Amino acid sequence: MIDSGRQYHHRTSYERGRLGGHFLDWANQPAVYKEYPGGVTFELPPEIRRPEGRLSDVLKRSPGKMSPLSIELLSSVIGTAYTLTARTRHSDGDFFFRSVPSAGALYPFELYLAAGSVEGLEDGLYHFSIARHGLSRLRRNGPVKEDASPHLAFFMTAIFFRSAWKYRDRSYRYHLMDTGHLLENLVLTLRAFGLPCRVSYDFEDESANAFLGVEPRREVCLAVLQVADPAVAPFRIPDHAEALPEAIQAASRVSPKEIDYPLPAEMHACSAHAARTPVDVPAAAGSLGPAPDEWRPLPRPGYWPESLDFAESVVRRRSLRNFVPRALGRDSFSALLSVLCLDDPPGGLERMGDHCVCPGLLAGNVEGVDPGFYLVDPAASSWGSAARGALIEPMTRVCLDQEWLSHCALHVVMIANLDLFEEVWGPRGYRYAMLTAGRLGERVYLAATALGLGCCGIGAFYDGEAAKLLGLNQSSRMLYLLGVGPVKKLPPYS
Repeated sequence: MIDSGRQYHHRTSYERGRLGGHFLDWANQPAVYKEYPGGVTFELPPEIRRPEGRLSDVLKRSPGKMSPLSIELLSSVIGTAYTLTARTRHSDGDFFFRSVPSAGALYPFELYLAAGSVEGLEDGLYHFSIARHGLSRLRRNGPVKEDASPHLAFFMTAIFFRSAWKYRDRSYRYHLMDTGHLLENLVLTLRAFGLPCRVSYDFEDESANAFLGVEPRREVCLAVLQVADPAVAPFRIPDHAEALPEAIQAASRVSPKEIDYPLPAEMHACSAHAARTPVDVPAAAGSLGPAPDEWRPLPRPGYWPESLDFAESVVRRRSLRNFVPRALGRDSFSALLSVLCLDDPPGGLERMGDHCVCPGLLAGNVEGVDPGFYLVDPAASSWGSAARGALIEPMTRVCLDQEWLSHCALHVVMIANLDLFEEVWGPRGYRYAMLTAGRLGERVYLAATALGLGCCGIGAFYDGEAAKLLGLNQSSRMLYLLGVGPVKKLPPYS
């Protein structure tokens, strides 16, 4: 039985020569759209108002004060952050890609929202249908709040079998990282619209899942995002929400014959209770093993060579692998460095991401930067050289020998000390780390897209070999890798 994040991570680690291939059961491929049989779904306003500004502007923008909420604004927020973006044709029909990256394009996440006093929308709990850009109302009452001011809360869940169908017991890693991708898209989009928000990973699982009406053996809540001023008391999820009809709960099933892979559910169950709030959290950058001789302030690029604005970057983002061996410009490199520090507003996540995940860089073909391994300390907004030498090629071998990675100018890695966040936050800390890795990864995706570069995330690698290559101590592991660099051709947008 899994009882810690470290145990789960090691139990699901890949080792060379011991992977063992398996065939995908195409007859039971999970549905990527959640449907409520007989449920009433109404479409949101189709006119999407895109927020103004480039990604560099949005990242510097201070959260605004809460303004009146309307269904038109809600439609624009969701339609910017989470929408269908591209179509490919298969023998069995069309497949639509989304503005949020997902391992294997399996899209385990679902999006819900609870609204109160939103103009044009009745109070209640809703499920968002990305296929219809519409809402299905599940409850007539929204979250518990002390006053009648406008309020909105997004809930992000993951459906276990969607990713487990392909990735089996390792899939809980992807549930968390993919949900982090969606969360960061929403956070940045709200900021682009000038709306304040508060991120929370801390809630009692039983209450949250019951409120959403999901079947917790199949679907679970992983993150909450409240649209509210930081000074306002957060909404409260009802402790004993009235059970929703069985037909609503049954919608968490996405395949006629779902196989139960036990480790994701065990890992989630052992982290079911909200973590204690630590008094003092050491920075992750000093706990990994490698120690730069000198830490330097992160460069603050005065110029971002952006070719797209923020909203265009979200909808045009793709996972690209057609890298070419050309140098990454110094301005683009500085811009990518600058996105690796999360800056949640006061009253939000208490900067947990700054403490449990340390980004790193494997520089290969970067203008003005020696090849090697560099660490980033988000808490101190600094970076330093941890190892010299050409590491892109050996990391390619570590990542299941995927040759396209060898042509990247840069590898961005997310690293964490598994023992550190276990000691500080208990098993819940594993969620913090993997969700934060996903949030940071989405920032890299968006920055690369805005800069006219290619980017593709990797969650499959030989875990022990990656730790050895990076010189990590026994407690630390690489969680996520993203290849970045110039590509042969950018895809057309339609």
